[in-house]
Amino acid sequence: MKYNELIQLYFDRSNALQAYWTLYVVVLGGLLAISSLNKHPSLLTTLIVTILFSLFAYKNLDAIHDTALNRFAALQMIKQYTAGAGEDPAALKQLREVLEPTLIPATYSSSRATHVVSDVLTIAALWAMELRRRKFATKPEVQRVT
Repeated sequence: MKYNELIQLYFDRSNALQAYWTLYVVVLGGLLAISSLNKHPSLLTTLIVTILFSLFAYKNLDAIHDTALNRFAALQMIKQYTAGAGEDPAALKQLREVLEPTLIPATYSSSRATHVVSDVLTIAALWAMELRRRKFATKPEVQRVT
């Protein structure tokens, strides 16, 4: 692979990573919005939504992990690249000095921590809304037989 192809690979993986985060935020926001509009308490629905969100979050984090590994591998290849036939070593050196210091990906552990904290807070919000619905649910009045 040529240097420009490695750079393209790095940014392709960065874009894929951003797409997984965007999907996560859209699902999270939609889930909380729909849940906040629900007026009737439903323990079973909240439980099912919690399980489904947890499965989605797990798979999304797994995809983020794999894509982050791809991006770190591309970055390692970029840093180890040596000029090939037909490439100007001076131009490559100048490009590397300007570009490579800007390639600073977030660590996977920081991404995982952000994801897990968001997952826990989302599940807590789902259950807080369910408890609030239960608290304010209208209780049918008991009619006395006289």
